[in-house]
Amino acid sequence: MRKFASYLIYAILIACIACACSDDIDIKQGYEFKVTHLPVPKKVKKGETVEIRCQLERSGRFDQARYYLSYFQSDGKGSLSMDGTVFLPNDTYDLTKETFRLYYTSQSDEQQVIDIYFSDNYQNTSFLSFSFNNDNNDKEE
Repeated sequence: MRKFASYLIYAILIACIACACSDDIDIKQGYEFKVTHLPVPKKVKKGETVEIRCQLERSGRFDQARYYLSYFQSDGKGSLSMDGTVFLPNDTYDLTKETFRLYYTSQSDEQQVIDIYFSDNYQNTSFLSFSFNNDNNDKEE
C-alpha cells in the first residue's frame, strides 16, 4: 500500500509539472515612456538659443528598446539641435541617452511653435510642444 501511495504522489507531481509547462510565455518588450523637461523661457529673441533639458522616463526596461525623436515647426522659423547635430523637420533621429539637452535657436521675429515627437521601436510615443513669443525688449539690464 505504501508503494502504491508513493507512485500515486509521484504521478501527481509529474502531472502538475507537465501541466505547468507552457509555450505561451509572455515577455513584455515595449514599455510606455514619457519625456519630461525643466522649465524653458517663454520669450526668445531672434538669434537666441534656448536650452531644453529633457529626461526619458521609462515604465520598464528592455535592453533592445530603441528611442527616436523628430520635430515639426508649425509657426515661426528656427532650428533644433542636440550634440552639434542640427535636426531637419520631419526626419527621425536616434535618441541614445536618457538625459539629454536640446537646443532651439530662434530665426524669427514672430511667435514660434515646435512639436517634438518621441517614439520607440514598439510603437509607444510621447510628445512635447513648445511655444515661444518674440522678445522685443531691447533694453539691456
